Amino acid sequence: MRSPIADYLSQLHCDLLKLTEGLPYQGIPAMAGADTSKFAIALATVDGHVYKVGDADLEFSIQSISKPFSYGLALDDQGLEAVDAKIDVEPSGDAFNEISLARETGRPANAMINAGAIATVSLVKDAETPRFARILEQFSRCAGRELQLSETIYASEALTGHRNRALAYLLRSFGIIETDPTPVLEDYFKACSVMVNTEDLAMMAATLANGGTQPTTGVQVMSAEAVQRVLSVMTTCGMYDDAGAWISAVGLPAKSGVGGGLIAVLPGQLGLAVYSPALDAHGSSVRGLAASEQISRDMGLHFVRAARIGRSVIRDHYDITQVPSATRHTEDAEKLLAKYGHGAHILELAGDLLFAGTESMVREVSELPVDVELVILDLRRVDEIDKIAVRMIGDLNRGLAAEGRTLALVQHEPFAPLEEVKYFPNRNDAVEWAETTMLLRHGSPELMPHSVAIADFAALAPLSPEDIALLDSLMVESEVADGRVIRRVGQEFGGVYFILDGKVVTSTDRGGSPTRHATLSAGMTFGEIALGGEGAQTTRVTALGRVHLKVLAAEAITALEAEHPELALRFWKAIARDAYTRVEAYLKDSGHPLR
Repeated sequence: MRSPIADYLSQLHCDLLKLTEGLPYQGIPAMAGADTSKFAIALATVDGHVYKVGDADLEFSIQSISKPFSYGLALDDQGLEAVDAKIDVEPSGDAFNEISLARETGRPANAMINAGAIATVSLVKDAETPRFARILEQFSRCAGRELQLSETIYASEALTGHRNRALAYLLRSFGIIETDPTPVLEDYFKACSVMVNTEDLAMMAATLANGGTQPTTGVQVMSAEAVQRVLSVMTTCGMYDDAGAWISAVGLPAKSGVGGGLIAVLPGQLGLAVYSPALDAHGSSVRGLAASEQISRDMGLHFVRAARIGRSVIRDHYDITQVPSATRHTEDAEKLLAKYGHGAHILELAGDLLFAGTESMVREVSELPVDVELVILDLRRVDEIDKIAVRMIGDLNRGLAAEGRTLALVQHEPFAPLEEVKYFPNRNDAVEWAETTMLLRHGSPELMPHSVAIADFAALAPLSPEDIALLDSLMVESEVADGRVIRRVGQEFGGVYFILDGKVVTSTDRGGSPTRHATLSAGMTFGEIALGGEGAQTTRVTALGRVHLKVLAAEAITALEAEHPELALRFWKAIARDAYTRVEAYLKDSGHPLR
């Protein structure tokens, strides 16, 4: 099925297309006529999955979004101390092209404004491999593909970049740039003229979110120390004189560019990129700002809210054939469940269902094969459910229902916003529902009979009709009222009980409260575990509703052994075979003990 996250981004994209304020950047002639109808959003997770909508493959110049990645390269080339000696880390509160230099030292306020970015380029090593070639390689490794320089944008930048030339020479006069500033400036213009698309930017942002490791290639592009510094400066300085409003409303390290691009980073979780060339007075994309603020609010991405990163939310994933319920089924029903039970999946979730955990869960469910009819989310080990999780679970429920599939939850108490979703207080009840659903969908009501004659009991199948008739003649028939305890723990072996109609539940006491072990219905037996004179009942057996029984009592079995020893032996073999089959089924659950 289509991911609810993809649906959300598509709807947001459609809504924000109506936002038509702003103009393309007029300071670079080659960019002044950009098509303002173009708009794209891309979101990349730290494991490399990308959601994208709109014109996400359309290329545009990276412009100032180049600055964090050049800064990271300079930090790794020179070390933090050497870079800090040339470039400060304080917010300037000024526009991106202001002359924000310290009065005494000429040190730029930070690496995100133009003066600081030009100084940054001067600190990138320029030896065996030319400096710009290394910068372009850095950008390409972050994006996960080979990027190219636009000669047209570069020529236009160089033709009109008078203010940047002035900044470069001022930096040279203070000794911040220690060599001829012209080659440095040329490489700065080239860095801004690299062509990217929105998906590239999302992957570059995700590389920062992933501690400097590119999510799809696994290449360590930037050291963890450099990433920490880059994200810190992006947080306080990346949005220039709009940084305060941004961090308050969106709460993510970010960087905008006059080419219309914008990136935001949620460390440990995702990279967000938006492209729309119509800019506001601060030089940031109008739609980019609106999209980022809406996504952060709807998905709970603000760093104050989402900074906690826990273990993977998907603790385990299996189908109901691996964890059969405590309800015993007929042999035919078991065969059908073995065939179709793979169509009912359980996802055990743990930790916090914030954005990253919700996204991984939604993606897992969305990518399930079409023959998976039932999906059970076990939420009992989830510590916190954010509003994005509530929204996406609701979307999953509706999306699965539209495809004729069903979502169910396992939770001790239903979260109010999720009351529309089917839920169960424990996994056993959920699996029992799934088994019943699969039996009704792929079998027939006969697989779950309400009443069973002694001759049709699976436990007695190896015996001949004559053997069964003789055994039947020795049995005592009884009716048991709802809630009555039929067998108690510690009682001596009382015989083998055959359920003709109704259900019983077996349980034991743990810590003063009953723990259910199995639900037995028509066609099943109990009591045989305490076989023999020294045996004792190990579980309490209680009627669920009115129960119709036949009992082959201990005295009758003793008489059978004396008068018909060969039949008694055949009977014990049949009962033992049936008990072994049940134990084998219960062992399937041993790898998933959470009830």
